[in-house]
Amino acid sequence: MPAPVPPQQLASVTLRVGDQKGNSRSLLRSAGLDDFPYTVQWATFPSGPPLLEAVSADAVDIGGVGNTPPLFAAAAKAKIRVVAASKGNVTSDVLLVRANSPLQQVDQLRGRKIALAKGSSAHGQVLLTLRKAGLTPDEVELVYLQPSDAMGAFKQGSVDAWAIWDPYFSQVQLESDVRVLADGRGTANGLSFQVAGPAALADAGRNTAIADYLVRLARAQRFSDANRERRAQAWADDTGLPVEVTRRATELGPDLPVPLDAEVIRSEQELADAFVAAGEIPRRFEFAEFVDTRFADQLAAV
Repeated sequence: MPAPVPPQQLASVTLRVGDQKGNSRSLLRSAGLDDFPYTVQWATFPSGPPLLEAVSADAVDIGGVGNTPPLFAAAAKAKIRVVAASKGNVTSDVLLVRANSPLQQVDQLRGRKIALAKGSSAHGQVLLTLRKAGLTPDEVELVYLQPSDAMGAFKQGSVDAWAIWDPYFSQVQLESDVRVLADGRGTANGLSFQVAGPAALADAGRNTAIADYLVRLARAQRFSDANRERRAQAWADDTGLPVEVTRRATELGPDLPVPLDAEVIRSEQELADAFVAAGEIPRRFEFAEFVDTRFADQLAAV
C-alpha cells in the first residue's frame, strides 16, 4: 500500500467517483462533507454493473454498488477491489406487479416476464426470491433492462413484474398503482459496497483521496440517518426527482457502514455460489480474493 501523500500534494489529485442516481454525491452534500481537499470528478451510472465496468477499465477510481454487481464483475475477472461495506433496509428491494395483476404470490411467476438489470442487486433478489418459492430462473423469463427502460416496460404491461430498488421503487409507487409481490426480508443480505480499481489503489495520491472519501461517506451515512429530511432535499436537488420520491425513499432509513469482515465475505460468497448453482454465473470464485481491507482501521474510527 502506498504511503499517504501530504495535504499540499493531495490538492493536485483528481478522484473519479462513480455514482447512481445522485446517491453518494447528494449524501455527502446533505451532510456538508463535500468540501474535499482534492478534486472530485463525478460520473453517474444507471446501475452497478456499468459502473464496475468503468472501474475495471480505469475510467472511474471508485464507486458504490449493491450486493450483486461485484459478484458478476469478479466472475468476469474484472480489475476491482471491494474496499468498504454498508448495510441497509431490505424492504425497498422489491419485486413489483401492477395493482390489477392476477399474480398474488411468487410461485405464480412461472412462465412470466420479470424485468431487471442484469448483474444488479435486483438480479440477486430475484434469484433468491424465486429459490424461496421453489422456482429457478429457467422457469421464468428474465428481461434485462436498465431501470428507466424497465419502468416504461412495466407501466406499459410489456413485463409482468419488475425487480427494483430505491429511489425507483418510491418513484413508481407515487406515479402508478403497484403492489409488492415480495421484498428482501428473509432473502436479501442488505449489503452494498464501495469498489475501487487496483490502479487507483496503487497510486499514492488517489489512494490517499480514497481513504478520505470513504471516511467522509461513512460519516455522511450516519448523519443522514439522523437528518432524513435534509437528506431527502439534497437527493431531490441533485437528481431532479420530486422531493416526495426522495422523502419516501429516505423514510426507510439509509445504508450504514459495517465492517468488511468475515461475515460480510461469507454472506457474499453464499450469494455468489447461488448464482453459480443457478447457472447465472459461469464459474465459482472466492469473493475474498476481491476484497481489500486496507482502510478498515480508518473506517472503524468513524
